[in-house]
Amino acid sequence: MDVDLIFKIAAIGIIVAVLNQLLIRSGREEQAMLTTLAGLIVVLSMIVSEISELFRTVKTVFGL
Repeated sequence: MDVDLIFKIAAIGIIVAVLNQLLIRSGREEQAMLTTLAGLIVVLSMIVSEISELFRTVKTVFGL
């Protein structure tokens, strides 16, 4: 796995956590939840892209 990807995911997690806390403390729980959901979707799309690349590599290696 690419180390840059791990750092990107960690950075997204930190940003989402900070935004989440700021929004909750200002009484905007709904926006906090949406921010968390958006962060999760971004991270999942990054991971799905990597898994897709892995499957392409496996198919190439095995001639499928």
